[in-house]
Amino acid sequence: MLMEYLPYKSCESIVKALKSAAANAKENAGASKARLVVGEAFADQGPHMRRFRCRAQGRGFKILKPTFHLTIRLEEKGEEAAAATA
Repeated sequence: MLMEYLPYKSCESIVKALKSAAANAKENAGASKARLVVGEAFADQGPHMRRFRCRAQGRGFKILKPTFHLTIRLEEKGEEAAAATA
């Protein structure tokens, strides 16, 4: 998979979620890994982790660390779609 070799930090999370989704489809739905394609993939905003950093004169400075929810839906290619692309 090409994303494994890209230098971006977010690629690790995406590849891990994609492999997990493929393993779940194989175990739970009995789908073939070779016939799976990504049907939909998106990231939604998640909750913010709130932290405080000490500042001058006894004040606190709020730091928001954002998180996200990654959703990947896999679909199995049908026989007619495989024949049309071949």
